[in-house]
Formats: sequence, structure tokens, C-alpha cells
Amino acid sequence: MRDIVFTRRSGWIPNVVREDGELKLTLGAGADANHEPRTFTFSIGEAHLAVIREDLARHLLLWSAALPLCDDAGTRGRLDENAAVALLDPILLGAPADVDALFRRIRWDRSRLIAHGADIGLLERGQVCAAMRAATETSNGKRAQEYHADRRRAERGAVLGPLDAAILRFTGQYLHGGTVPRRMPDAVEPALLPEVLRVIATAEQACAALRIGRDPRRGNRATDRHDWHRMETGVEAAVRRAHPELVDDAVRTVSFLMCSEAADRSRNTPMEDDDEGADHRTDLDGGARTDGGARKTVLSFTDDKGAEKKWRQDSPRTATAEFWEFVGDRSATDNEVFTIEDEEMGEGIQLHFYADSVARVTTLREGEGGSDPEYRVEYGLVDGIGGYRKLVSTFVRGGCAALEQHGPWMSDVAEFERARRRRDAR
Repeated sequence: MRDIVFTRRSGWIPNVVREDGELKLTLGAGADANHEPRTFTFSIGEAHLAVIREDLARHLLLWSAALPLCDDAGTRGRLDENAAVALLDPILLGAPADVDALFRRIRWDRSRLIAHGADIGLLERGQVCAAMRAATETSNGKRAQEYHADRRRAERGAVLGPLDAAILRFTGQYLHGGTVPRRMPDAVEPALLPEVLRVIATAEQACAALRIGRDPRRGNRATDRHDWHRMETGVEAAVRRAHPELVDDAVRTVSFLMCSEAADRSRNTPMEDDDEGADHRTDLDGGARTDGGARKTVLSFTDDKGAEKKWRQDSPRTATAEFWEFVGDRSATDNEVFTIEDEEMGEGIQLHFYADSVARVTTLREGEGGSDPEYRVEYGLVDGIGGYRKLVSTFVRGGCAALEQHGPWMSDVAEFERARRRRDAR
């Protein structure tokens, strides 16, 4: 039979119960192998109960010291009750100086005390009893999170000024640098908000002419890493020039915000609007035109897994848009070769995403009487998704002949492999 003898408003602060006539402190900590909360208990005396009732600070200090013992128990081990009981008299009944000395020797949960209002400066100087004079029964977990975030920054030598901190709060990255940034003006003190917005305006101006395009090689919602890096570099350089007082953390969070917003705009833009060949889309009848004026009526898209998709001149979308959607839907680590073929003209290009290369294939002689057709195959190097987009757009507009400007093209495989190795070595 268990009866609750004493409890506080916060459900996590340890309770005192009477079990079979014996007083025990009970606290929840950790989880078992099934991720269910674990509860631990150990015996206390009437004198300990009296202090727990009357002295919130001592109650919280005991909790802080007991939690590491619960951690040691893990998911299925037993609490070291002897070690827990040994904490009672020194913490609850000892003189403040002796309590401070004890906390310099034992492990204890600092974040729990900070969440309940402990003075951080006094805690760090080892004056735990004095630090707990401002303790509150209610918990503020965010305060503890901010403390640990500041400690992580301090360990790598980053000290935030008021504007730095305000910028990190504005982007929502004060606690966790990996959090996707967003604009949170309400999180900033009103007096600092105009300064924060001036920094943001500098960043917006720096990336006004830049964009982050899509990279269908990595899926329909993936974006171009090269574009991201270019925008990131440009924003950080501009912000550092205009606001040299800012620390790196603040500068990086601003560039992260700009890049994230640009990437989101790209992901939510229809593929046609992301098409570098959009200005060259169609003639009046909707067909893609070649440089020589001949209309491409049908294009065939294939991948390395045997999938095929046809684009026809009456399609409401551009050939390039449909091709890149096909790539985004089908591309994978084991599916990195895609082909665009114009069967009528007897030509096509094959994109090798795994090697940043392309092959243009032209039919020299059709197969007759059971003989195989004869092809001319030439290889070229490609610079990222931007290079692929230009090649695809150019081929759709002008066929293999129009690709000449995007060379050099190499028909000798060994020569091409040497060129590829030289590029990769750089």
C-alpha cells in the first residue's frame, strides 16, 4: 500500500510516499528498454521529510544529486540505494558550506537546478546553496537549454554579444544550430529588433540576384548544392563587410536563413519555371525547335532500369521540364544514367550522373538487312547540375549539332578517361 505524503506542483520534482509504513522518496528518471518511464525509490526519515516540506532549495538539490544515480541504473539496473541514502543527511541536514563542498565532489544534474531558477553565476562558482535562493517550484526548461547552448559555444571560443544573441533568437537557432531557421521577430527584444532587421536587409540585398535551383538527380525536391554554397558565400561576405562586429555564429545563421528560404522557393516552384530552357520553349504549335528550324515532334526519355517516357509536341509542358521530372522521379544511387533520344533525327544524349559526364550519340548509318546501325559516340565532362541543365536545354533546342559549343568532345574513350581523372584530381 502506497500513500502520497508530500508532493509539489511540478510533477517531476520527487514525491514523498509512505509504503508499508516506511517513508520513501520516489522520482521518475530515464526509461526502460520499451521507452517507458522508470521510477526509483529509496528510504528517508522523518527529519528528511521535514526539510523537504519546508525547504524547496534543499529538495531540488537532493533531486539534482540523485539523478546521476538513476542514470547509472540504465534501462533495467537497480538504483544504488545505499549511495542515494548517503546523500540525505549531507544535503538536507548539512550546513551550507558543507553542502557546497559536497557538490564539488559528487556528480549532479546542473540543468535541473537551472531550469528551476538557480543563479547560474553562483552555481558556476560552486556556491550551490546561495544559487538556490531564487529557486522556483515551476520549471523553465528553455532556460536550461540556453545555458547548455551557451556552454557549447564557450567551449569553442564563441562569445555572443547582445546583437549576436538577438539574431540567433530571430532565426530560432539560439538553442540548436541545426534547426531549420525561420523569421521570429517576436523572439527578439523590441529595442534590438531594428538592428536585427538591418542585418537581415543586408543579407537580402546580397542574394537578391541569386537563386538556388533544383537538382533532380537527388529527387524532385532536392536543390543544387553549388547554388547553395554560392549564395552562402555571398551573403556571409556582405554581412561581414557591413557588420564586422558580428561573431561567426550570427553571420552563419543569417546566411542559413537566406539559403533555406531560397531553397524553399525553388522546391515550391513548378518545374517549368525552374527550367533554364524556358525562354526557348516552343514555337507557336508547341513543338521544340532546333537551331535549323526543324520541329522535334517526339523525344524519348529512358533510364538505366528500362523505364521510358515519351514527350510529344502537343504536350502542355516543355520537354526539359518533363525530362527533369522524369529524372527526379526515377533517379537513385543505382539508377544514374538517363538518356534523351530523338529517334526521328537519329540522335540523343546520355547523362552519366555518377561520373559528371555526358555522351552525345549520332546515328551515322541505319541498320539494313539485319546489320547493326553505326553510331558516332563522343564524350564530354559536365560541371554539376547547372552544366547538365544547359546540355539538356541545348539538345532540346538544337540537337547534337548545337552541343558543339559545350565541348570539348572526345571520341576516344581512353582520352576521355584521362581527362576525367585529371578533373577529379583537381
